[in-house]
Amino acid sequence: MSGEEAEGIPDRGRLEAEYLRRRPAYQAALEDMERLVRDKLDRAGLRPTIKGRVKSFESYYKKKIRILRQARAEGRLPIPIRDIIGLRVVCPFLGDLGEVERALAAAFTVVEVERKGAERSFREFGYESIHLLVALPPELGSARPGLDAEYCEIQLRTILQEAWAEVEHELVYKAEFTPFDEPMKRKLAALNANLSLSDIIFQEIREYQRRLSEELARRRNTFYAKIEDYMDRPLENVAGSGSSLSVNPSRFEVHAAEDGFMAEENRSLDDLLLDALYAHNRGDYERAIEIYGRILAADPPKEAAAIVTKHRGMAYFSESRYAEAIKDFSRTLELDPACYRAAYFRGVARSVLGDYGAALADFDLALAINPFQFYALYRRAQAYFHLGDYPKVLADCDAALKIEPDHAHARALKSLAQAKLEPFNA
Repeated sequence: MSGEEAEGIPDRGRLEAEYLRRRPAYQAALEDMERLVRDKLDRAGLRPTIKGRVKSFESYYKKKIRILRQARAEGRLPIPIRDIIGLRVVCPFLGDLGEVERALAAAFTVVEVERKGAERSFREFGYESIHLLVALPPELGSARPGLDAEYCEIQLRTILQEAWAEVEHELVYKAEFTPFDEPMKRKLAALNANLSLSDIIFQEIREYQRRLSEELARRRNTFYAKIEDYMDRPLENVAGSGSSLSVNPSRFEVHAAEDGFMAEENRSLDDLLLDALYAHNRGDYERAIEIYGRILAADPPKEAAAIVTKHRGMAYFSESRYAEAIKDFSRTLELDPACYRAAYFRGVARSVLGDYGAALADFDLALAINPFQFYALYRRAQAYFHLGDYPKVLADCDAALKIEPDHAHARALKSLAQAKLEPFNA
């Protein structure tokens, strides 16, 4: 897909409609490519397993946003997405990979080759794969009206590389929170060195990360619910009462997690983190704050300290200790200037205190770091409403509704601003 400008927020609804209209052509082209690749390899005496996929719209949209952000940061036009159509060729042995690559290079126009694992980062630890970007044959495109994809990505792996990559994708790439990674690195090294232990150790790591992810999801949902309770519910009464927007900084009830705290002895920083998350999700914010403080006192790496400080700020916010929350969000930004969530959270805390001028600066900062945030746009619109700048309320609501077209509160806020401007437009 093309036609999106380098600047501006892409209209998700329009992109999705266009994507869905073209998806049958993508699927048909994928099936054609799979048949062609299978035929070419069969002719070469190679019979690997071949899997195909069309990138989901969610993945497509996330990648588009990531490309737009990078292009904006570097002051250039965004590159097109070239892996909407993808195949994976899984071979029994390492020696087969070279033969498959040569057969594909002879049959197709290869425009790019990437050899994963040559320079490994932690996220690629033990992961090896050959990625070929091949041009779709001209006759394939002409037979599929509406097809705007020009390339197909073909990944080459052995069976063991495929098994490792599948598990690694769950344990590392999709993991939301793995800040203290040295113990994890050692475990992953053991897995890579001795695959006979993989079932046991992979399961251990996966279960640990699942617990972290579940606790983080509970914590995140509770925190966002508190924000909505403070900042959105007053909107429900504005239209009928004629009163101004207001915030009631009362305590927010939190449902306790069913899990208990971990045993005190032999706990690593990761164990302490899980303890803090349990406490956070139970609504025991004082204990969570105390444990976060213990983790920070251990002088973790800078990146990890930024994440933990942000969590502690969220706990302070949940305790209605807004000055301390603001201090922690500020410290997070010192440790990680790219943490747009810390800027956003600080803006929310300042909004609760009625400091809308400072809140606007925080939302501006959050959007300067990541301009594609619905809630930063929406909360900034709320701040403008408090300050009586209704044209800017409308501008931010329109931008936010491009991202979340059906968000009822954003639509309601837009209607309120329009009503405020009606006397001036009459």
